[in-house]
Amino acid sequence: MYNKVILAGNLTRDIEIRYTQGGSVIGSTGIAVSRKFKSQTGEQKEETTFVDLTFFGRTAEIANQYLHKGGKVLVDGRLKLDQWTAQDGTKRSKHSVIVENLQMIGCRDDTQTNSGYGNAKAEEQYDAESRLATAPNGAPVVLDEPNDEIPF
Repeated sequence: MYNKVILAGNLTRDIEIRYTQGGSVIGSTGIAVSRKFKSQTGEQKEETTFVDLTFFGRTAEIANQYLHKGGKVLVDGRLKLDQWTAQDGTKRSKHSVIVENLQMIGCRDDTQTNSGYGNAKAEEQYDAESRLATAPNGAPVVLDEPNDEIPF
């Protein structure tokens, strides 16, 4: 089976960084991907899809340093289905992308212009035993455990 996603768009928020108990870095943000098309009536339309992104290790550090809300980026990775039970007891789910490579498309400010980083590869993966993380200030941060089991 092949699970590969490639998206190009604009970040919807700045990168949020968390740390696992083992010291691994996890970054998260969102991307808005637009598609322009003509309707059956010939009218020009645009459809935008919003997708959550997760970065690990060095890729998360690079993304946090050089990517900002509104910045253009090309990412590739794998599609992941997140499932949980809401407070009202209903089962919920959403798709997200685990980023394996990123390419910065545009620069928003001078700090990105000479960054030296064109793309990055995710080298570290989330350790399932490291669900409890500690931020640099010592405050505990609880991370969701990824569910890599196939439901069939």
